[in-house]
Amino acid sequence: MEFELPKLPYEYKALEPFIDEKTMQIHHDKHHQAYVDRLNAAIAEKKEVKGKSIEELLAQLDQVPSEIRTAVRNNGGGHYNHSLYWEFMTPNSKDTPQGKLSEAITKNFGSFEAFQKRFSNAAATQFGSGWTWLVENAGKLEVVSTSNQDSPLSEGKTPILCIDVWEHSYYLKFQNRRPEYIENWWNVVNWKKVEEQYKKSL
Repeated sequence: MEFELPKLPYEYKALEPFIDEKTMQIHHDKHHQAYVDRLNAAIAEKKEVKGKSIEELLAQLDQVPSEIRTAVRNNGGGHYNHSLYWEFMTPNSKDTPQGKLSEAITKNFGSFEAFQKRFSNAAATQFGSGWTWLVENAGKLEVVSTSNQDSPLSEGKTPILCIDVWEHSYYLKFQNRRPEYIENWWNVVNWKKVEEQYKKSL
């Protein structure tokens, strides 16, 4: 069974004025679709990976045949990371997380504001292309960054929240002003979805 591009859970323009419609359209329809297409091409004739979920492939990269491992790492990561990214945004964002996630953030970072500052700084200072994540790792929450399309799953960590800091995710609207993109992005975080992701990790 081939992997498929997931449908956006909202309209392209739904995240305006924080994330612009044109960027969303190109980012989803072109960039994400390309990762899906290249992933499917890489695994097409490989029975060793047949039937495995994208999470299984990324969490067990060492079991992926060596000749397609880089393609799965890059394109499988691109597919998985973007699939989460779309879900972690919403036009109906509430300001801060609630419940157990809020408690865990306060316990691990001191306060929501301290977490937000650390996450934003990690995203702003990620060198080149990549992602910044809130992850669950051995019972603790951590802020980590990954290069290119690498996934925390490959390091045994569970993604709770992510932001894409590849230039294609913000350049049409913000050009080289990545910190401004990050500041706007906080206005569309889907904390309900993030809370669901955290509960699944427990």
